[in-house]
Amino acid sequence: MTTHFPILIIGGGAAGISAAARLASGDTPLPVAIIEPADWHYYQPLWTLVGGGVFTPEHTRKPMSEVIPPGVTWLKERAASFDPDNHSVTTEEGNTYAYEQLIVAPGLQLDWHKIKGLDGHMGKGGICSNYAYNTVPSTWEALQNLRSGNALFTFPAGPIKCGGAPQKIMWLSEHYLQRHGLRDNIDVHFVSSGGAIFGVEKYKKALEKLVEQRNIHTHFGRNLIEVRPDDKVAVFESLKGEAPLELPYAMLHITPPQSAPDFIKQSPLANAEGWVDVHKHSLQHTRYPDIFSAGDASSLPTAKTGAAVRKQVPTLVQNLLAHRQGKPLTASYHGYTSCPLVTGYGRLILAEFDYDGNPVESFPFDQAKERYSMYALKAYALPEMYWHGMLKGRA
Repeated sequence: MTTHFPILIIGGGAAGISAAARLASGDTPLPVAIIEPADWHYYQPLWTLVGGGVFTPEHTRKPMSEVIPPGVTWLKERAASFDPDNHSVTTEEGNTYAYEQLIVAPGLQLDWHKIKGLDGHMGKGGICSNYAYNTVPSTWEALQNLRSGNALFTFPAGPIKCGGAPQKIMWLSEHYLQRHGLRDNIDVHFVSSGGAIFGVEKYKKALEKLVEQRNIHTHFGRNLIEVRPDDKVAVFESLKGEAPLELPYAMLHITPPQSAPDFIKQSPLANAEGWVDVHKHSLQHTRYPDIFSAGDASSLPTAKTGAAVRKQVPTLVQNLLAHRQGKPLTASYHGYTSCPLVTGYGRLILAEFDYDGNPVESFPFDQAKERYSMYALKAYALPEMYWHGMLKGRA
């Protein structure tokens, strides 16, 4: 048996829920179904502050049942394969669902297995990560136990969720060490696959000044490939053809390699890199016009953040509705994304920019300066806007 829905959405994350809310409300609501196996929905941007001891993990999640929009059918299953020529999706549970239009927004996957020696050691011996709900408490624990040695913060090769997050926890940790009189005993290292501290020139200059002022050791063009927990050594390959770098650590915050979910990579929807292949302005699939995608699993060449999703989804919904009516797709997404760069407790640089790396700022002051107001925005205002605005289709 095949069940049919006018609109089918893969994924109950930020993109999937906010798109569903917009489509299922308004003057002419459409029947919408979401395929999502998870019991919980997470507000992941706060995990930086959980790792820094500001909030508890529980503060960042709500039951999925509470965020599924009214009138939307929740299929608590896991998508497995696509048949776009026949407009259908099959789940791991063996059910097939047909659609008129499909929105693909399953997020991405964390590829912990690509780091040799890590398996079984997360949360032990100073190894920690803010990148998963079950690992983020280990960051705060490692930070509180740190007394001397090296604190390493890694940034892997390839696209990741929130490109600023690997350094946000570094800045918070460094500030914590200052506050507790431990900074002189600890060397802080930022080891990144990138070529600079940040990709947008305006914010890069501001962050480079902080690197110098706060005595951060930076290593660029380096990717974590191995952890030796018994020796407390991290091994980094060089992306420039140099010899591997081995650094001892007392604290090692790992940002894992990330990629599109395997079922996306193996599907006809994927591009050569495994992401859902969509036009970067319309968000419509390049080969299947009844398929759209937003969020982390899409091929959109911008930072993978909730702020980007907030601008992508209205464009996607407007174009999907136009497509249903046989009209031209006139809505256009220009790559807006935001990265609230926490630089300490009560300090934040708010980076906002587009596809071309041009600042697209929301406030009439220099957002490259550290401000408490922007920290308060991230910690208190944006979560409220997310839960009560964006996920309701209102923001």
